[in-house]
Amino acid sequence: MLHLFDQIQAAVTEIQRRWPERPHVGIILGTGLGALARQIEAAATIEYDEIPHFPRSTVTSHRGQLICGRLSGVPVVAMEGRFHAYEGYPLDQITLPVRVMKALGAELLLVTNAAGGMNPVYTTGDIMLIDDHINLMGLNPLVGVNDDRLGMRFPDMSQPYDAQLIQQALQIARRENFAAHRGVFVAVTGPNLETRAEYRFLRAIGADAVGMSTVPEVIVAVHAGMRVLGVSTITDVCFPDALKPVDVAEIIATANAAEPKLRAIITGVLAAEAKRLARAS
Repeated sequence: MLHLFDQIQAAVTEIQRRWPERPHVGIILGTGLGALARQIEAAATIEYDEIPHFPRSTVTSHRGQLICGRLSGVPVVAMEGRFHAYEGYPLDQITLPVRVMKALGAELLLVTNAAGGMNPVYTTGDIMLIDDHINLMGLNPLVGVNDDRLGMRFPDMSQPYDAQLIQQALQIARRENFAAHRGVFVAVTGPNLETRAEYRFLRAIGADAVGMSTVPEVIVAVHAGMRVLGVSTITDVCFPDALKPVDVAEIIATANAAEPKLRAIITGVLAAEAKRLARAS
């Protein structure tokens, strides 16, 4: 971990050269959130390969650029596309952008993903606010000699997702009249989807939804002292006794169709954050 500090500073220097404003919120946009990215009042858009030490996104549904600007009146820095362990990147590199967001000044991380729903009350297109998570990736981004400049050696994970932000998001869903659940997300490495026996196991240990991202970024955000809101779009249902082959094109289409719900939550939370900041000043 000791090698990260200089990498973070190099990335921050390049981003600030193009966009000197201090962000309050970092956003990781998962599958299907291209429309939200276009809603950001962008002051700078930077391709990942132009930022020192950033990996390149190899997944077709992930655009691969950093958008710096304002959303709902709040200065934000947003990743349009993320990185995954199944692409072959180590977790310290996958989560480097979160550390860069923190170093730029972000205090809050909004992270989204597409996930398979295992809770029998979920259906495709539903939204799940992540209340807790299980890390089954077999990896952890904090492994190695700790750098105290980045965070403490043993960060507490009793409440990785901010309870107040979850309540705000649920209130927004009720106001906008769409289904939103509160559940446990389990992260696996991928890239293959799960077997029937694996879905039974994941459900038995308490997971409501499964995906191949998010948990490493959240661990690093907590390590860095950031507040976190995590949101999953349920893009397919994973019931082992009625399991059907998954069509990736259908998953992307479902994520695209659910985008207005995610947009309502993210912009609503940011609007409330803007009011809170105005009162504080």
